[in-house]
Amino acid sequence: MDTFISALQALGQGFAALTWQSGVMILVGCVLLYLAIAKKIEPLLLVPIGFGIILGNLPLANLSAHDEGGVINLLYNGGILTQIFPVLLFLGLGAMIDFGPLLGNPTVLIFGAAGQFGIFLTLMLALVLGFSREHAVSIATIGAMDGPTAIFVATKFARELLPAISIAAYSYMSLVPIIQPPIMRALTTKKERATLMPYGEKKVSRRVKILFPIVTGIITTLIAPMGAPLMGMLMFGNLMRESGVISRLVDVSQNTLANLVTLFLGLSIGASMLGGDFLTRNTLAVFGLGAVAICLDTVTGVLLGKVMRVISRGKINPLLGAAGTSAFPMSARVVQREGQKANPRSFLLYHAIGANTGGQIGSVMAASVMLAIMSSVG
Repeated sequence: MDTFISALQALGQGFAALTWQSGVMILVGCVLLYLAIAKKIEPLLLVPIGFGIILGNLPLANLSAHDEGGVINLLYNGGILTQIFPVLLFLGLGAMIDFGPLLGNPTVLIFGAAGQFGIFLTLMLALVLGFSREHAVSIATIGAMDGPTAIFVATKFARELLPAISIAAYSYMSLVPIIQPPIMRALTTKKERATLMPYGEKKVSRRVKILFPIVTGIITTLIAPMGAPLMGMLMFGNLMRESGVISRLVDVSQNTLANLVTLFLGLSIGASMLGGDFLTRNTLAVFGLGAVAICLDTVTGVLLGKVMRVISRGKINPLLGAAGTSAFPMSARVVQREGQKANPRSFLLYHAIGANTGGQIGSVMAASVMLAIMSSVG
């Protein structure tokens, strides 16, 4: 009887150990699941992250990323802290990306550069607010709208902020369809958004497509070697795709590998978002600065688009500037949708994909430059 009574008492220990902070985070996880399932907002990211948050904040379950010996802790230590997950994800991403639109219209690469301005502006703001150089660099990388890059930098310089930075990066990347459109509409007129651009894919030779990842990988690594693990895997994945001789490896990289890493990475990140550690002033400041970085990326990109429209005498739709981030392919889809709202005959996806892939390269280069600066200063 005593054993039976003890067992019944143990059933309620989880409720007794539940704190208000954990309760808030469980609610946050449920909100992310609602956005993913009901609203279909980036479910591949938000479902594992949202459920990971719930699992990690259930007391006594040993399912948080910081519970030594737990299954999610093993994934977190072995995949995120070692940077294996971000690197493997870039390999899969490279196998998915078609750089044809960028190579067919290299002019859009300038939008990929403009889409990184928010990183450096946020870096200065974080320094002004009193964050250390290491923390400021890591926080600013959220503006890349690139979860793997943000994780890669944070594991080097701000491991204590890694949960907040990774969650902010992936959450904001998933919420691009909500964040970007109001900014795009506020900075442009309907006439500007309705600008028609010629549609039709420009043919790029197979030789150029094969040489691009090789040449780009060499040049970018020589310029900024600190980003070689990410850029190298991105370009290797793309070379596999364009070579046309290892279709089985490409299929594994695009599907099995990318999906598996996304699943484990999202679950691990979510389970690292603990209420007791997360609901602090510094963490909330990380989220605030991350939002500022992403908004500034969009603002600078659209403003450059307006300048390019003037220079081209009305031939360039300024919405393309919003696709200069590395939120691939979410930003390109947003540009396409907003362009068609203003003009149903508008088809910007081809051009937006080019800018978006340029932003992917730009984000890694921006992070590499900051890593190089930090290493030289250190």
